[in-house]
Amino acid sequence: MQTDHKPTFSIEFFPPQSAEGMVKLRQTRRTLAELNPAFFSVTFGAGGSTRDRTLETVLDIQADGLAAAPHLSCIGSTRENILAVLEKYRAAGIRRLVALRGDLPSGVVDPGEFRYANELVAFIREQTGDWFHIEVAAYPEVHPQSERRPQQDLLNFRRKVDAGADSAITQYFFNADAYFAFVEDAHKLGVSVPIVPGIMPINNFAKIARFSDSCGAEIPRWMRLKFESFGDDAESVRAFGVDVVTALCERLLKGGAPGLHFYTLNQAPLTCAIWQRLGL
Repeated sequence: MQTDHKPTFSIEFFPPQSAEGMVKLRQTRRTLAELNPAFFSVTFGAGGSTRDRTLETVLDIQADGLAAAPHLSCIGSTRENILAVLEKYRAAGIRRLVALRGDLPSGVVDPGEFRYANELVAFIREQTGDWFHIEVAAYPEVHPQSERRPQQDLLNFRRKVDAGADSAITQYFFNADAYFAFVEDAHKLGVSVPIVPGIMPINNFAKIARFSDSCGAEIPRWMRLKFESFGDDAESVRAFGVDVVTALCERLLKGGAPGLHFYTLNQAPLTCAIWQRLGL
């Protein structure tokens, strides 16, 4: 399963909102850089709301001699402003993008000139050829806006690949079976690009539970009950979280996953602990 590509281990940040936040992220990044990830990705706010900060963060990463991959979402954007962003990234020597549909900013109704991520991928290819390695999103447990239609979700994923995507990063999950089933179903549709699992370390279970409920990431009942049993014992929550997520990563890699992508929430310790346990 997915054994034709060299494994890719990568790390995700969100752009800081202040100069102080940038300093803190720089320290975090330099700690995580010791793990030698293939690249650092940087998220992009709804409707391009963090565009400048995303670019600033990416350039700061590149200044340290590290590979950076900015996210680019198209909802609420025009072809003209997407092209302007692409030209900035290309001029900066950036070779990898994470192309997403994204969410409309609050109170905005017009989706812009792009409705779906496959349209953005096709536009990037049309304008820049093979300059960028394009990552897209995949949803093993079904996209939260897909109305629980797994087959339609798979077809939408294939459209992104057919439009020119090179590889995919999944929404985080805690159920390895969902990932393996998704990959198998994608292969049946003729999709052969690497589908890298997204990994969410668990520091604050209450926050992860709320976010998981909103984005459709299932937390198995046994895991939820175990976390809840710790109450306010933050150290036990973190320790159990490292155990659970490390075991998930081990199963994924053993099953043939082509790498791992860590959603760090701009923190280093848990990602470092899991990475080191895995011997990466």
